[in-house]
Amino acid sequence: MVNGVLNIYKEPGYTSHDVVAKLRGIVGQKKIGHTGTLDPDAEGVLCVCLGAATRICDMITDATKEYEATLLLGVRTDTLDTSGQVLEERPADGITEEALRKCIESFVGEIEQIPPMYSAIKVGGKKLYEIARSGETIERKARKVTIHSIDIKKIDLPECVMRINCSKGTYIRSLCDDIGNKLGCGGCMKHLVRTGVGRFDVSDSLKLSEIEKIVKDGRLDEILIRPADMFSNLRKVTVTDSGAKKASNGNMLAESDISVEHDRAQDRNSGLHNSNLADSVGVNLSDSVGVNPSDSVGVNPSDSEEANLSDSEEVTVTDKDGFFYGIYRYRAGDKSLKPVKMFLC
Repeated sequence: MVNGVLNIYKEPGYTSHDVVAKLRGIVGQKKIGHTGTLDPDAEGVLCVCLGAATRICDMITDATKEYEATLLLGVRTDTLDTSGQVLEERPADGITEEALRKCIESFVGEIEQIPPMYSAIKVGGKKLYEIARSGETIERKARKVTIHSIDIKKIDLPECVMRINCSKGTYIRSLCDDIGNKLGCGGCMKHLVRTGVGRFDVSDSLKLSEIEKIVKDGRLDEILIRPADMFSNLRKVTVTDSGAKKASNGNMLAESDISVEHDRAQDRNSGLHNSNLADSVGVNLSDSVGVNPSDSVGVNPSDSEEANLSDSEEVTVTDKDGFFYGIYRYRAGDKSLKPVKMFLC
């Protein structure tokens, strides 16, 4: 089974489900899941997890998103983008660039946003877009989302191109609609590209046709990000043969079951010892603090009094051949390691 994450460029016309279905045929396995729906007309980064890596789908979904969106003023539609039915058109001639900039800036920070009717959110077991297609509109509760930043790239009224950095659950269509409503002329989204998800950037993404060729050439390993590589900011723990038997069953480990990869550079940056699993994806410690591989040596608890792990520190657990079992958390009280998230198939 193939285990890892692929950074796919979703092209317009495909649903996220379409991408997963096509990839199953390309790779030849069923266990594949995507990490965040993109509208059929939208394009850009869609991270797809294969095999054991599906265990981190939720973590990638929770990551910060970045989009480049084109706002069209003066038009309101039922889908909040230009693919929908026009509900209203108003002149946007009186809107100045200064007024537009000020309005856009007012949406930076934590805001409340009402999800669009044409979305995949389920209400009463049915997706909102299914209800909308039947001609019905129902009340939706506002949700809190965070707009970290909006960078205005270009204004050519009635259009405006924006680079948006935001939390999960943010609907850019709703943002465009809200901006238009606040300006009094209405607005909708004309174009959307997701340019980033956490550590994944659009410049590194590949189209399905490119991935298909790579798979046929037998080079999938070259583009596949292994589950263990998603946690490169965590220290490595290697299990002994007896520890490997425990880890393969998802059991707790004792200090005597492990040897620890010890970074002297980490000693100089002791504040970075404690890591949180939710913050791990996409953070490379060696890029942050200049760790030199030559600084890493194995420390076996049997040869020293302590494993030099901090209480509640999370570590990756592998065997001597590099097989990745999962993430464990060290408990100083009883000098044991407790499984947090396992990646066993």
